[in-house]
Amino acid sequence: MSVRIRARAALPALAGAVALTGTLLSSPAEAAGRVYIYEVYYDSPGSDRGSNASLNAEWVIIKNSKSTAVSLKGWKLKDKTGYTYTFGDVKVNAGKSKKVHTGKGTNTAYDKYWGRSWYVWNNTGDTATLYRAGGVKADDCSWSSIGKGYKYC
Repeated sequence: MSVRIRARAALPALAGAVALTGTLLSSPAEAAGRVYIYEVYYDSPGSDRGSNASLNAEWVIIKNSKSTAVSLKGWKLKDKTGYTYTFGDVKVNAGKSKKVHTGKGTNTAYDKYWGRSWYVWNNTGDTATLYRAGGVKADDCSWSSIGKGYKYC
């Protein structure tokens, strides 16, 4: 009986700590991992002349830090202006990644190709946003200058 009373007495202090820090413990979903944008290479090397090789040197890596595979079917990757890549019947295994290239190519287990004939990601600033199949935002990554030409998110 006294254990229950002590636990109840600790709840207000715990709630106060959460209010002060904004977080105390990870949620079960966060502790289990997530699917997120790991890196964006927004400025392919060399001049932006629109060659397929240059377009494919512009890419986004999506990573799964969960302990189980996740289906990306219907997930979307978008830029600020609304250019959208929609994942087909693709799974990303636990701890693994997928790379989405801007240009044309043959999809492999790791590399996916958007099939565009011009660049998506703005060198001077943009936001890559990843949406789950139901339209809920899973993650985003922004940059505001050319910098190194890539960003770890």
